[in-house]
Amino acid sequence: MMKRTWKQKAAAALLGIALFTAASPVLAASQYTADDDDTFWLLSRKFGVPLDKLMEANADVDPGNIYKGLTLTIPSGTVKAAAKPAGGLLKAASEGEGGAVISANGVSYEVAKSFQVKATAYTSAPEENGKWGPVDYFGNPLKVGTVAVDPNVIPLGTKLYITGYDFGGLPSGGMIATASDMGGAIKGKRIDIFVPGTSSEASTFGFQYVNVQLLK
Repeated sequence: MMKRTWKQKAAAALLGIALFTAASPVLAASQYTADDDDTFWLLSRKFGVPLDKLMEANADVDPGNIYKGLTLTIPSGTVKAAAKPAGGLLKAASEGEGGAVISANGVSYEVAKSFQVKATAYTSAPEENGKWGPVDYFGNPLKVGTVAVDPNVIPLGTKLYITGYDFGGLPSGGMIATASDMGGAIKGKRIDIFVPGTSSEASTFGFQYVNVQLLK
């Protein structure tokens, strides 16, 4: 077997480095033009970026003064996201149908409708609640069982039974909740679940697809 010269070895090494570099994905930050209603919290939910990473990438921006036209940096990398089921939206009960009965804490509820939604989590931290403070739409203190919804999909005041989430700060196996809050980024089949703890802890919830049953 003919031995390779040092030049051939060097060329092969350089080629290997080039191929490795080409095969490695390059994650780059992107630019975003803010709107008047934007906050770092809402943008972290919108782009799936941890709140602390987003604020670190925009260290020169006053969190209380995000205005329309401001250019923000959106770093790469997303928070933990649950895999979306292959079957798409859950249809255990067709929209407009119900009939099942759920019992919790000695109270029985009839299920009016069941579907699957994309869920995030939020806390009572000031940067997440703006000028309104840690209260829901009706002025009640935020607590476990408070859920922000799109009222066009889930009417405010609706009792909910939520299952399928994975987060240590929430009741295991499912919980009875109330659609008593709203959020600028909560549109369509989306909910934002209040969780106790810090914003950093809530960010580990990520995006999860959970089952929601609207109760009568």
